[in-house]
Amino acid sequence: MKIMVFQQNGSAESKVEGIRRFGRDLCELKMISIDVPLPPVLDEGDAYLPARIDADLVLDHLKHPDLALDLAHLCAQSGIPMISSGKKIREPGVTCPPTCCGLSRNSAHGIYGSRFGAPELTVQTDGKKITGVQVKRGAPCGGTWQAAGRIIGYPIDQAAVRLGLEIQYCCTADPSDWDPIYGKSPVHFAGHVHRRAMETALAVSH
Repeated sequence: MKIMVFQQNGSAESKVEGIRRFGRDLCELKMISIDVPLPPVLDEGDAYLPARIDADLVLDHLKHPDLALDLAHLCAQSGIPMISSGKKIREPGVTCPPTCCGLSRNSAHGIYGSRFGAPELTVQTDGKKITGVQVKRGAPCGGTWQAAGRIIGYPIDQAAVRLGLEIQYCCTADPSDWDPIYGKSPVHFAGHVHRRAMETALAVSH
């Protein structure tokens, strides 16, 4: 699967590292980095974006809202799905989850969407403690895999809360970026969805 990642000043580096590490070579990544200073208002983004996109999926990690919107228009015209976490872009084929780990399953996102997004876990216990955790689907930054490894040995009744706390240490999102709709920062949102994922996994395991 060909994925094109757009970033500004290294904004996607942690995500790309996680995808390469935990994607198991399922994705072919191409980076487009825009590192030049941009004006507050950008009338035309054509000078900074490619004329044509050759990809099955686009990941938008651009910081400039006008540039991200122009990218969304380009993807919509080309019929290429785009994931733009944390933004409010209304264009056909553009998905805007609150965070990268808030992405729901969608067949349009192909192999990427089956591997990355809202966490899905399976767990093993000895009746008292967590003895194993397998990540079926997790955050593209890799935080889900890191946090899951840290709760081995925790009591079952503490595991969900602990995972929610651990992911906040691993999360690479900006904790000051408060979302008034969800009432959480991206880091707090990540903690919430991971706690729920562990609660679901534990319910299935019993």
